[in-house]
Order: sequence, then structure tokens, then C-alpha cells
Amino acid sequence: MDVGFGRNKKEQLEPVRARVTGKIPTWLQGMLLRNGPGMHTVGETRYNHWFDGLALLHSFTIRDGEVYYRSKYLRSDTYNANVEANRIVVSEFGTMAYPDPCKNIFSKAFSYLSHTIPDFTDNCLINIMKCGEDFYATTETNYIRKINPQTLETLEKVDYRKYVAVNVATSHPHYDAAGNVLNMGTSIVDKGKTKYVIFKIPATVPEDRKKGKSPLKHTEVFCSIPSRSLLSPSYYHSFGFTENYIIFLEQPFKLDILKMATAYIRGVTWASCLAFHREDKTYIHIVDQRTRKPMPTKFYTDPMVVFHHVNAYEEDGCLLFDVVAYEDSSLYQLFYLANLNQDLEEHSRLTSVPVLRRFAVPLLAAQDAEVGSNLIKLTSTTARALKEKDNQVYCQPELLYEGLELPRINYAHNGKRYRYVFAAEVQWSPIPTKRQSCATMWWTPRIKGNRPTQCLPSRISPSQAERVELKLGRLIFFVKILFVEHLLYPRDNAKCCAVTCP
Repeated sequence: MDVGFGRNKKEQLEPVRARVTGKIPTWLQGMLLRNGPGMHTVGETRYNHWFDGLALLHSFTIRDGEVYYRSKYLRSDTYNANVEANRIVVSEFGTMAYPDPCKNIFSKAFSYLSHTIPDFTDNCLINIMKCGEDFYATTETNYIRKINPQTLETLEKVDYRKYVAVNVATSHPHYDAAGNVLNMGTSIVDKGKTKYVIFKIPATVPEDRKKGKSPLKHTEVFCSIPSRSLLSPSYYHSFGFTENYIIFLEQPFKLDILKMATAYIRGVTWASCLAFHREDKTYIHIVDQRTRKPMPTKFYTDPMVVFHHVNAYEEDGCLLFDVVAYEDSSLYQLFYLANLNQDLEEHSRLTSVPVLRRFAVPLLAAQDAEVGSNLIKLTSTTARALKEKDNQVYCQPELLYEGLELPRINYAHNGKRYRYVFAAEVQWSPIPTKRQSCATMWWTPRIKGNRPTQCLPSRISPSQAERVELKLGRLIFFVKILFVEHLLYPRDNAKCCAVTCP
């Protein structure tokens, strides 16, 4: 296992022609940019967690039936500092870096003090965001790094805090019909308040385009949601979006701010300050984009951990949203390198299985409804929303499918009714690469009389959709679908074509 998860990956600085098996259709032209951890050892030091590794950028240029691959490490401040010192000197979420033991006591004391309010890493290893005409590598801190999509060169470092008061932000923004970027971040104890901030970056600013300035300087706060706890805000990796609404799950997977402030001096990681509180609820916040205010009704569901929203849409006075949910936070623990490299079968067995769940939330007031009544009258889902006292509604999801992750849809259908979700099937196995196969889901209407009454999930088997594997250093993908955190979606009648990169 150490070969797959602990070995540093080599850069492919110059484009190399990939081997194509089959034929790539002529309509498929362009570039796919991806990101992920590539280096877990610096000198004699090693990162603790798979998600701490230094970012490695990938590009796949597709033209005239051929594919060219290249990769390059993101030259972040974190990367440069680590390489120059030949050791890990910048802390990541699961790995705390400490000062040079040769420093005197005053230098050490200053280092401890500077970590009470941490300046997080700019190791942007999760996603690629398009903002105006520019591309940025992103992570879950307040930093993003502009990159050149053609050469993968690292350009300027951008701090969200210059434009909006957030300490952390998601790596999964949304884009509205005009191309504006909508994202979320957490403002920690700012002016005595902790809140979740939804902010908007305009697609273009005409007067600035002439001057070559970024739309980022025109970032605006779209809405803010007070945290239920001043010192224990929720962790979240993504959020939901439709034309009229934004869905935010305040889940009981929380970051203890006091523990984080003392983590450095206590010799523990920031990740150790995250804890799942199974006795708490998951609160569902619905923001009306037209008023920029949260709905007053208090929606909630059972405790869960969600990393990825799939899609959301509006139907007959209801808001439906699909998420991949876990019963606890054990998935994050699984990806510590120590767990991946030994006793993986046992650790996998103890990890909760991701389940695709559909929730339905009533958008219209139901003041006259009886307590205990189901406010969802749709025939297309079995999800329920039960009215309770004190303006509260308990939401029970419909369980669509067990055992899939890394969902992707055709983004042209984001926020709209949709039929297909493409994901990686999860079957915990002693060999992680064996749990990765293509699981193409679609919703088949159940017909009663002449009208559909419910949409049932179906699955395309690997023999139908073809199997997709991802091995570090070798990426096999089809024109129909690509396995990585974001998936390519198929065009109608697309044929599969395998591309192997060195």
C-alpha cells in the first residue's frame, strides 16, 4: 500500500502524447485540468494524512483525436518553503510542522504565539476554479493560487480575506447562468460573531477588463448565516444551489476553535480539533436568492456528515436536494497514511458507507398543517418533511443508493431536474483501487396509470458503462466518463474510448 499512497509522484513538465485505444470523436476538443496530492515526503519528514500532500496539477489536452498529458507541482509558498528547508515546515490540517529545534527559546515562543490564530497553508490541492477568464487552484483555506492553464505555471497568491471576511472556504463553488461564482466560507469570531458567509464573485467587470484586473476585487457578501455555536462552527465541503435557492447543511461535524488555537503548543494537529457530535442534529438552511435571506422555518434532520452535494431542484412548491451522506466522520480517519498502509481491511470495515440521499423541503408556509403531518405531497419521492412545534420541520430522506462517492452531473442541469449522476462505486476492499468502478445512476419513473409516481434509481453495470480506474501515475479514462473528484459527463450516443497517460 505504501507504493500507492506514500510515494512521491514525478512531474511531467513537457506534454507527452497519451496512448489512445479506440477513437475519440471529433467534437471532443479542449483541456481538462485536475488537481490532487502528489508529494507526501519531504526530506526525512512525512505527511500524516493523504489530503495533506503537496498539490500536483494535471492537464489533458484533447484535440484531433489525440490526448496530451502534462503535470507540474503547484509552486505554492508552502511547496517552496518545504523544498528549500528539505523538510515539512508548513503545517497542514493533518500534519503539524514545528520550528527548527536549534532555534532559541524566544524564537520558539514566537512560533507558538503565531499559531494561536493560524495562517493556513496555500497548498491548493483540491479543485480548479474558473473566475472570469482566470483559473485558480483551490483548497479549503482562505488562499487560492492563480495558474496558467496552458503551462501549469503557478502565478499570484490570492487571499480571500482581502475581499471578504472568511478564514476558510469551500473548494466546490457554484456558477450561475451569467458565469458569476458563488462560494461559501466561515468567518471565525469576527467582531464577536462566527458565521457562514455566502459570497459572490462577478464573472466580468467591464471597466476592469481593460486594465487587466481580476473580478475578485468586486467580491460581495451575498448572505450570511449565524453559526449555532460561537466557538464550534460546522465543517462543510460543498453546498447546494438552484436558480432561486442555496442549501447549506450545518452538520454536527464541528471544529473546536479553542482547541485549534492551542493545538500548536499542545503538539496536536488541527484535524484533531474536528469532532463528530452524534447527539446533535443536522440543520438545513435554505437561502432565498431573491431576498438574500434565510427562510425562517427551522428545518433539520438526523446527524450525518456530507462532503458532496450532488444536485438540487425545485418542484411544485418544494425544494429537493441530493447528497452523499455518512453516518459519522470515520471516512476522514481512514485516509491517514498509517491507516492506509497497515490494517486497511480492518479500518475500511469500520468506515461508514456513503449513501445517496434525497431530501425534500417545503417552500410554502403551512401554518394550518397539523403537527406530525407530512408537508411533502409530491409523488416523485418518498422523502418526508414532518411538521413539529415551534416552527420546526423534521426532514426524512429517501435513500436512493448505497455505496457511491465523488458524484458528478452534467452542469448544464445544475439546479434543475435531472436524470443522471456519475460517481465512483464504493465497495470497501483491502485494495483501494478495487473499490473504484463506474457507477452510472439514473432515475427511472415508476408509472401508475399514465403518470409517473416515483423516480427509482437504476445502475449501469460495469459491463454496460465500462469500468474506469484511477491509479496514481496512470490515468485511464473514457470519452464517456472520467474517474476523478470531478467526472466528465457523456454526450448523447457517445462511445467509450480509453486513454492511457504515463
